[in-house]
Amino acid sequence: MDYFPAFLRLDGRNCLLVGAGEVAGRKARLLLDAGAKLTVVAPHCGAFVTELAQTNQLRLVTRNFCASDVSGHRLVIAATNDPAVQHAVSMAAEESGIFCNCVDDPDNSSYITPAIVDRGPIVVAISSGGAAPVLARKIRAQLESLLPASIGRLATVARGWRSKVNERLADAFGRRRFWERVFDGRIAKTLEDGGSNAAHQAIAQLLTEASESPDKKGEAWLVGAGPGDPELLTLRALQAMHIADVILHDRLVSDEVLALGRRDAERIPVGKTPGCKRNSQEQINELLVSLVASGRRVCRLKGGDPFIFGRGGEEVEALVAAGLPYHVVPGITAAAGCAAYSGIPLTHRDASQSVVLLTAHGKDSVDRLDWPSLARDRQTLALYMSVQRFPDVMNNLIAHGRTADTPVAIIENGTTAEQRVIRGSLGQLTMLAEAHNVAAPAMLIVGEVASFGHDQSRWSEDRGLKIKGQTNDLRQHSANYR
Repeated sequence: MDYFPAFLRLDGRNCLLVGAGEVAGRKARLLLDAGAKLTVVAPHCGAFVTELAQTNQLRLVTRNFCASDVSGHRLVIAATNDPAVQHAVSMAAEESGIFCNCVDDPDNSSYITPAIVDRGPIVVAISSGGAAPVLARKIRAQLESLLPASIGRLATVARGWRSKVNERLADAFGRRRFWERVFDGRIAKTLEDGGSNAAHQAIAQLLTEASESPDKKGEAWLVGAGPGDPELLTLRALQAMHIADVILHDRLVSDEVLALGRRDAERIPVGKTPGCKRNSQEQINELLVSLVASGRRVCRLKGGDPFIFGRGGEEVEALVAAGLPYHVVPGITAAAGCAAYSGIPLTHRDASQSVVLLTAHGKDSVDRLDWPSLARDRQTLALYMSVQRFPDVMNNLIAHGRTADTPVAIIENGTTAEQRVIRGSLGQLTMLAEAHNVAAPAMLIVGEVASFGHDQSRWSEDRGLKIKGQTNDLRQHSANYR
């Protein structure tokens, strides 16, 4: 984030505008709408600013700018077509510790005026950090079409109830849930159909219900966060993240995904680290149950899908045993996401009629696998959490009939900007991992389909992914192992 977003209170505050042309006129209108006491300095004046001065809406000084003009002002805007003047205004404001915006000149600006959607008192501001103002305006136009005109009136109605709600509902969670019910759509519809009086009556009824029968029921959402790319989150997953009071998240849930959750939700990392006893599954179950039982709405955020090697079933069992409500939100599992982003079809009419998802996380897991069945050809194996067990996987599959030249693909950090795809054969698997220093998280694909997708690096770069390396064989590294 290049700029810190903020909304400034300018009502009754002195502001300075340098320039009085068409662009300056638009800035003057914005400042006056915010209640600023505006002074305009310019040697020549356009018709719109002249009219504002004649109607005493602003003070006009008809001369060239001088550095002392910035004194006593909270905010300065330079809207001229003279780069030298723009720079002089910027330097004067900087020396006086005053925030300054030079229109279309981010290098001389200490703040940027965003594109605005105004549904007063609801205001949406969009900024590209000065990089692409036309794009910001395009986004504004899209938002203009989405936000109903009544949303500002709804906020105005709600403002009149804030003190009453704070008096009647002492619990912060209760207040939040009350306001969520106010804004869930029914009150807005009442405002459109029946006007402000009907909306006030509906809010009064909701407040009576909330104060007499407080909603203290907690709920849990077991949410699949997908394999890494935040764009793979489902709409239902986003909804759960936005209403949750607490987000319990695994170690591999990316920062980009977490950033999409509600800003004031409590975030608790509960990821299990290999070889570490902290955050055992039993402890996670107990924490989840205790939070929901206390009335909190909990989003249990898991990488991939919660019911595919995510131990979501165990957490559901704990919630059911405690008599607590829960919802499951499926996610894109790592096998599907990583393979797709690597151009690998998990099934293919000419190469694979089935796909097996399995984990080889520990020695006990490896020993329990049905190797004769897994070694059959014309099927795809997608192995989770198996980096440390590559030698066991390779040796067991070959020992039970899979040929050493069976294609394999190792997909490290799949679907993220750090995705790396390493290709080779089953007999080279251990050497591939060592030569490329493969580290978790990595998905292993075994089967004929692993040879597909050689041109996917170009496609991935086009959509924003940078595949660090794709290796089709180990010829360049084999000398190290002779």
